[in-house]
This record gives sequence, structure tokens and C-alpha cells, in this order.
Amino acid sequence: MLNYVWLALLILGIGAAVTTDVINQSKNKYRNNEPIPVKILFSSPYEKNKDTSYATTVIIKNSDFNKFYSEKVDNDVVFPARISVNTKEGKKSLFFNINDKSPKIFKEIAGVTGDDDDITGKIRFSHFSGDSLAQGFIILEEVSFTKLKDVTNSALSYASTAVNIAIGLIGIMALWLGVMKVAEEAGLISIIARWLKPVTTKLFPDVPADHPAMGSMIMNISANMLGLGNAATPFGLKAMEELDKLNPNKGTATNAMVTFLAINTAGMTLIPATAIAIRASAGSSDPAIIIGTSLFGAFCATVMGLTSAKILEKFPIKKGEFGAWLRSNLKGFLVFISLILIAALIILTGLGSLLGSVFNFVTPDLFKSVIQFFSIIAIPF
Repeated sequence: MLNYVWLALLILGIGAAVTTDVINQSKNKYRNNEPIPVKILFSSPYEKNKDTSYATTVIIKNSDFNKFYSEKVDNDVVFPARISVNTKEGKKSLFFNINDKSPKIFKEIAGVTGDDDDITGKIRFSHFSGDSLAQGFIILEEVSFTKLKDVTNSALSYASTAVNIAIGLIGIMALWLGVMKVAEEAGLISIIARWLKPVTTKLFPDVPADHPAMGSMIMNISANMLGLGNAATPFGLKAMEELDKLNPNKGTATNAMVTFLAINTAGMTLIPATAIAIRASAGSSDPAIIIGTSLFGAFCATVMGLTSAKILEKFPIKKGEFGAWLRSNLKGFLVFISLILIAALIILTGLGSLLGSVFNFVTPDLFKSVIQFFSIIAIPF
């Protein structure tokens, strides 16, 4: 499915790029093959009949530049350039680099051909004032299909990124799939599955407690909660592969797949290491203070994901079976209503504040230290 999404986005991007390029070409936005007046200052005396190159400074008046490109620059455009002279062919070539202060349109021109920081062109002198100052015109390299080239370069760049990510996962996948295979042969997965059977049978009633998919899901969820995203990836892929073996309708996600995906996507993490690292690099005085709020947010996301999955898997209701459907789910309705009543009771009676005061000793630093200790013991990485 994602392949079709990416293909559709690529087609839309190419369509939009081609349309924009055609419009720009019809308006001659980049003024291809049109001369712009300039002033050239030579660092050494210019010799008319000599084949050589000169270090120069090119100056374009802001009024000429704004009129030529329909831009709005306040100062004259000044940049160092190198001019090469070939007397036999009667050619004078111009080469210069751009920088952060260069006009936007020069950056666009530079990004189309060759490197992203240089522009080439031709120069024609009109007259000299001495041997170190000249007036003339420059014609920059021809520019076309800028947006289409941007789309093409971006597509290739992301394809390269995808390959790098895939190659980077090979080692960690091989390692953790091997660890899981050893744990499975040693019976560790079965032991963990038996411990968690009361929970997993409720969440995944269609999956046998001793099935390999159950062990993969348990290890994936555990690794995610410990903040080991790279370790969780192979377990998640393996879990989906094993769940698909139980799928009677290939190509259609089962209830177990949807439930597992909801848990995995919610991403409940006891230590949000990435967010903490970003806050620390940004100069936060207390980067770990987000542990509590991020855990609460992930908990809410997990509860809502599971609730949605469990509610929606009960539908659709076939005609004439509403009574039987209601009776089969009566226990779930009673549990849901009881939870709402308990929550309302805690809020209205102030019991929540009392419970919060009891756990005041649990600081973010203490919580982080405890979780890091157990993560190192549970899954050394």
C-alpha cells in the first residue's frame, strides 16, 4: 500500500514541477541568453591578445539587477569572479561562486547545473577605462526545468536514505533475531508468555499463548518501553510475519495485527531518550523533566489505541444479531462503565490529590535511574 502512496506522491510532484517549469519557461524567469550590464574590476592589468585568466570583481547595479530579474535588492550585487580568455576562439568565460548573501535567483540557477555553489556564463566587454576597469555584459548559463530536477534529486536522495537505513538495520536485526531464537529454544519466551498470559489472552484472544508471534510481540513491546527502538524493530517485523501465518485472509489485517500495531504506534517509552538528548543539546537546564509528561501522554495514546481497536473489532453487526452481540459484550460494557465511575469518584472526592501526595518522593531523576538500571539488566545493548 505504501508503494502506491509513494508512487502517487512522486507523480503529483512531477506534475506540479513540470507545470511550474513550463510557466517559468514561458515567462523566461531566468532570462536565458539575455545580457545584463555589469562593471568589472581586474586585480591585474587586462591584456587583450593574451590567453589567460583574471581574478576580478563583478558589480551589478541594484537598479539593473531588479529590472532584469524583477527582484528587489537594496544594494549593488558584488561578487568575486574569474574570467578566462581564449583569443583563438574569441571566447570569454565567467565563473563565480555563490554564498549565503547571494541573491535568491542566483542560488536557484546554481542549484540546477553542476555543483550547488557555482555559476558559469559568458562575458562581453563594451569598453575599458584604463586596463583594470571595464564595462560590459554577462550572459549566465541557460536554466530550464529547475523544479523537475529538484523532484528527481529529492527522489534519488530519499531512495539512498532508505537503502542506508535498510543496511544499517541488517546487523541489529541479525543480532536480535538470533537472541530471540536462543531465548525461544531455551524456553524463555514460553516462560514470559505464561507470566503475561492473563494480559495477552485479553489483548490477543486469537493468538495461542505459546505461539512464536506472542513472544515476538512481548519482546517488541518490552524493547520499546525500555527505549531500545533499534532492538524493537526486528521483533516487530517478526511478530507481524508470525501473525500473518495465523491470518486466514492474506492481505487483510487481523484484529491481533491491528491491536499490536496500535500498541506499537503509541510507543509507550519509559525513557524518551531522543527527546531528552534534543533538550540537552538545546541547553535545557532539566532535560529529563519531560519523563513524567511523555509517559502520561504515551499511556493515554496506548489506552485510546487499544480502546479504539477493541471497540471497532466488534463491528459490523450483522442484521438480527444485535441481541446476541450485546450479550456477548455485556461484561466489557460493565467494565468500561465501572472505570468511568471510579475515575469520577477519584476526581470528585479529591482522592487523586491524596494519591499524588503519597508518591511525591518519585522524582524524574529517581524514575530515570530506576528505569535505566532495569533496562541495562533486562536487555544489554
